[in-house]
This record gives sequence, structure tokens and C-alpha cells, in this order.
Amino acid sequence: MNKALIENWGNPSSLHTLGMHAEIAVDNARQCVASSISASQKEIIFTSCGTEANNTAIMSALHRKNRGNRIITTSIEHPSVLNAVKALEDFGFQVIYLKPKANGVIDLVDLENALNDKTVLVSIMLVNNETGAIQPVKEACELTHKLSKNAFFHCDAVQAYGKMPINVKSLGVDLLTASGHKIHAPKGIGFLYCSQKTHISPLLFGGGQENGMRSGTESVPLICALQGAIESLPNLKNQLNIQKDLYDYTVKLLENTGFATINSNQNVLPYVLNISLNGYRSETVLHFLESKNIFISSGSACSKGNVSYVLKEMGKDNRAIDSAIRISFSRFNTKSDVDTLVNELINATKKLRKA
Repeated sequence: MNKALIENWGNPSSLHTLGMHAEIAVDNARQCVASSISASQKEIIFTSCGTEANNTAIMSALHRKNRGNRIITTSIEHPSVLNAVKALEDFGFQVIYLKPKANGVIDLVDLENALNDKTVLVSIMLVNNETGAIQPVKEACELTHKLSKNAFFHCDAVQAYGKMPINVKSLGVDLLTASGHKIHAPKGIGFLYCSQKTHISPLLFGGGQENGMRSGTESVPLICALQGAIESLPNLKNQLNIQKDLYDYTVKLLENTGFATINSNQNVLPYVLNISLNGYRSETVLHFLESKNIFISSGSACSKGNVSYVLKEMGKDNRAIDSAIRISFSRFNTKSDVDTLVNELINATKKLRKA
């Protein structure tokens, strides 16, 4: 990012030398992103974040209403998906919300029953941002393309990108979104994968940047920073084994405390662990941990402290939801970090009053 600020500060759309240098930097970053998901360079659209990418994909249904008016998603999607499809209801779309099973994973039978020839869009996340539950996206995509010929399949992969191998050709998705800050790039950069056979309309109009799909001068430093973050990633399969070991170690310690209930299921991406601290309000515990320089959350950062609708949809009772916390891991965390967390959770239960 610093290199781009100093050397490539020209406008990539300009014809002079500084502009050409900036354009080359953006093209190199685009190729890097494309390679990371086994896509073509032409299929990558840079956005300001995962939310913009999700909105671009979902609002494209407006231009397909002549083919049908049904949209299918899940009731546990990120707010940038749920609020976008809710907005489309005002335009006459019928939205079907698939409810997850108790383990946080949708039932493919429910999807099959919901699909019809009026379906124009299916949006299912790859990994849930509150529980880490991995959704059967590949199978769901195959079902969609088999039973609904007019439907595009969109996948919000923000929580999964850079943490598990993703091959868009293997998944079969038409649209996929990701965000840079989840892999230690700066906030403010994301991308939308749009397969070459998928034609959608832009949200932003203007100078025609990003092949006409996202007008506005590209943020070269942020785009280059995303490339740097991708190139800094370890081997994802090897890192998954390391993370699984850390995850299992954390679960074992928490289960031994006697006051923690694990809300995440077994088939999860081991970067997110959701637990309930029986009888202790999550907000109180979070502030206690914050005083110890330990930072976790009570759900999605985009929920701003609201009650977890994800756990509610999974059938958890209010007591479990009110005491739920989400622990997010990165590849830089260690077992020593986990020991510190669990010890402070034990201290919290000794010092805080039960709700």
C-alpha cells in the first residue's frame, strides 16, 4: 500500500505514464485475486467492501424480473444480503428464507422444494460469520442450476475467503463476494467475482471503470494492499490443520470450565467459535475482557450489539442468546492466547454477577 501511495498515485484511467503505471499495478492485483479463486482476470470487479459486492450481486435481480420474481436465501445471511433482498420485496419480489437446522446448516431438501421456474436468484453464504458453519454451497448450486434455469447463484464468501481453498469453477457459482480486511488487508477493499457467462447491471454509473461494472476512480493503494495480503497468505490447507488444532484446544478448555456451552457445530471453519456463558450476560463479559485487552464480540460486528438472529434461527433460547459470545481466530493466534482468554473467562465468572 505504501509503495502504491508513493509510486503509483496516478489515475489508472489516465493516458500519461503515471496513469499507465497505476493501471499496471491494478491489473497485477486483479490477476492475483483471480488466481486465488481459480477465476479469470476479466471476472474480478473491485469494490469498496463485501457489502457493496453483495448489494451489486443481489440488486441485479431487478433487471431479471421479466424472467421471474422469486429469490431464495437463508435466514442467517449477513445483513448486507438480508437487507438487500428485503428491499427487493418492495419491488414485488417473493423472497424465500431457508431456515437452518439446529446445527446452523441449511437443509438441501428445503432448497429443492423452494426452487421453481420463477426463481431468478439464490444467495447462500459459504461460511456463517457468527457460528462458522459451512454451508453446502456446491450441492446447492448444482440443485439451483438443475431445477431453475433462469437463476443466478450468488455466494457470500467474505468469512471464508483466504481461510479455506475456494475454486469458483468447482463450486459452480455465478457470483461470489469477498472482503480484504478479513485477511489483514486494510478496510475499504473487496471484490465481486462475476463469471463470464453471467450478465448483471452495475450499481454505480459514471466513467465506466471496472469494465463498466463499478464506476469511480479505483483506489490503487487499497487494491495493491489486497494483493499484498493475498501474497502473504500461507498454504490454506496446511493452515486449516493448524487452526483446527487451535480450535479443538479452545473447545476442550472451555468445555472443562463447566460454564460454557458450544453453539458452533462440528462442521465449521475453525476461525469462528460461538459459545454461551451460562447465566452471564455477554455484554458484561465483553467489557470485562476488554479491560484485559482481550477483544471478542457478541455476534456479527455489523449487528451493533443486537440480539443474534442467527442463534435464534438455530432454535437457541433467549438465555443462551443473551450469554453468547463469538471468538474469532486469526493465523497469528497461539495456544498461549487461548490460555489467557479462558483464564480471564474463569475470572469473569468469579467476579461478575449472574444474570
